[in-house]
Amino acid sequence: MATRSTSSKNSTYILSLPLFFLLLVFPSLSLSISSNVTYDGRSLFISGRRRIIISASIHYPRSVPAMWPGLVEAAKEGGVDAIETYVFWNGHEPSPGNYYFEDRFDLVKFAKIVRDAGLYMILRIGPFVAAEWNYGGVPVWLHYVPGTTFRTNVEPFKKHMERFTKYIVDMMKHERLFASQGGHIILAQIENEYGDIEKVYGDGGKPYAMWAASMALSQDIGVPWIMCQQYDAPDNVINTCNSFYCDQFKPNSPNKPKIWTENWPGWFQTFGATNPHRPPEDIAFSVARFFQKGGTVQNYYMYHGGTNFGRTAGGPFITTSYDYDAPIDEYGLVRQPKWGHLKELHNAIKQCENTLLFGNSTLITFGPLLEANIYTDHSGGCAAFLSNMDEEKDKLILFQNKSYSLPPWSVSILPDCKNVAFNTAKVKTQTSVVEMIDEKLQSSEGWSVFKEKVGIWGNPDFVKSELVDHINTTKDSTDYLWYTTSFDIKGGEKISKQSLLMVESKGHAAHLFVNGKLQASGYGNGTEIKFNLTTPVTLKPGRNDLALLSMTVGLPNAGPFYEWVGAGPTSVKISGLTSRTLDLSSHSWAYKIGLEGEHLSLFSPYGNGDLNWKTYSQLPINQPLTWYKIIVDTPKGDDPIGLDMQHMGKGLAWLNGYPVGRYWPRKSSPNDKCTTTCNYRGKFFPDKCRTGCGQPTQRWYHVPRSWFHPTGKNTLVIFEETGGDPTKIIFARRQTKNF
Repeated sequence: MATRSTSSKNSTYILSLPLFFLLLVFPSLSLSISSNVTYDGRSLFISGRRRIIISASIHYPRSVPAMWPGLVEAAKEGGVDAIETYVFWNGHEPSPGNYYFEDRFDLVKFAKIVRDAGLYMILRIGPFVAAEWNYGGVPVWLHYVPGTTFRTNVEPFKKHMERFTKYIVDMMKHERLFASQGGHIILAQIENEYGDIEKVYGDGGKPYAMWAASMALSQDIGVPWIMCQQYDAPDNVINTCNSFYCDQFKPNSPNKPKIWTENWPGWFQTFGATNPHRPPEDIAFSVARFFQKGGTVQNYYMYHGGTNFGRTAGGPFITTSYDYDAPIDEYGLVRQPKWGHLKELHNAIKQCENTLLFGNSTLITFGPLLEANIYTDHSGGCAAFLSNMDEEKDKLILFQNKSYSLPPWSVSILPDCKNVAFNTAKVKTQTSVVEMIDEKLQSSEGWSVFKEKVGIWGNPDFVKSELVDHINTTKDSTDYLWYTTSFDIKGGEKISKQSLLMVESKGHAAHLFVNGKLQASGYGNGTEIKFNLTTPVTLKPGRNDLALLSMTVGLPNAGPFYEWVGAGPTSVKISGLTSRTLDLSSHSWAYKIGLEGEHLSLFSPYGNGDLNWKTYSQLPINQPLTWYKIIVDTPKGDDPIGLDMQHMGKGLAWLNGYPVGRYWPRKSSPNDKCTTTCNYRGKFFPDKCRTGCGQPTQRWYHVPRSWFHPTGKNTLVIFEETGGDPTKIIFARRQTKNF
């Protein structure tokens, strides 16, 4: 049988009939005989054997190394064949030529855990990844390399992209992890969802995409390269689909197999929004339809979403939780019935694998929205997929002299064309209910405090008579940038009691202080990052000091030219004076990058900040710009741990120097549309099934068990921006119960 070889840049063909029949009889010989990965228009060939691959996305930096074996094992038990992950460029190259592959970013360790579990791996190098990850995974420093525009046909970007891609490829080759070397990486991806925006880049778009493909092929990894959503991918690169449904997707060549790189079993969250959920029945329906219509590789994005630790969340406004309503939840526990229902689906599909791959398909239409695909092979095998795409009505069909009842929006899988092994709408797995069990902080010591100064601490970094862009100034070294100025109100000038401070900002958030007191805060949201803030302000005759703490809440991670999207105030005005509106936008502004506590590394148990902490007989609570520290015992047991921050405002948290991430129990509107039940029938979209109206988008923040010291003495550090009560912070043990 002729199959396309990707071991070189040329479109050559290899003949593998004898090997194929040997492997069909003795499939266990496959890895020892050959590790070639080739393809034709029907499927991948792995070691000469046609395969259907069910894959699961697990992003290594969104969990911790201690969790990786359990996550991979849970995925394997759930019936998947491969683990898919992006490679996160800005995590690995924090500055030009300086690489980091330790702890959560130990890609090789993660890859070997996948290999040792007996699973394949799909490596999405990108290196642009989107993924709701800060800056889409591209290092911020690259934006400031002269002549650089991301993801278009300019040499500075291509140079750095190629260097990093080669670095990752060489690392995998050195460890012999590609299937062509006897390893388990069967596919690699270059770029990411570029076809959707290629035309926006004008004359630089298509040449860049073709260059990216050619550059990838030149790496000679011996396994196929893929490009998702790349409708004009060249002949030697497989274009793939990302969507909630990909059954109607067709590759751009009949010589390429049908691959689904992202099936979204849920959706991401943004601070201040409700929480999305996708029913397991609909996910199963989408997967069954994909394989019914000739699919060969399907990947869940995400199978385990994990956590955006530290400042890795993008968006802006993506939550620290990246749970994604995935089959394995943020804490590493299986989510039922989703995990179990999909496991049963995978088993049913695998029963059909040989017939699907070697059989001929016949389409039978029984009526409107009612059809079947029947696969028959030369050995007498028969498999059938019966589909009812009606969103409301049950349907009864007569197939091979037997009646089958199909619920609305469902697929029945018959591996022998007789008996129903699985119906996507019939969930048999018990539902699990999550409980967060309170566990008070156990400490033999009290809280210590460090109070940030309002405005400039130390000396200004610079002074300008204009409002500068926040991101261009901090270069994402911190979320925080101080803008400070002062103005005089002459003694004879009347000050209205209705004086207003008016700020226009490109985003993302700001706290306004007048004469050292917090006056108001303004925020954008996941839909609109810009905001305008108008607030009453108390002024005094003479000198008035204005300090504006501007904040980013994750940098943009997608869209054309996203690296040029700025942040920070663009206009600051005061009204209510006798005869004027005071425009401060062009005043002399002094700037300070970051917080003093960050400069002192107060979050690190190994820093030099201990001398700066103070204790008080009465702990200051509900105070802005306050750092809190406490030594806590390790919670008992082995349940996953969350940090309950519902009584705090907004800020950052660390345990033993590890970055828990941004916390912000920002509530969604009680007027948002939420549902107590979710109708699985009909096409899913992110706002279809929402919960949590009027509640914090994220109340609990995952603290991995491996971050706690076995000795039991752990340093918890909180930076609170607006004011909260740290005495009400508690741990919570996450448990599930089946019903």
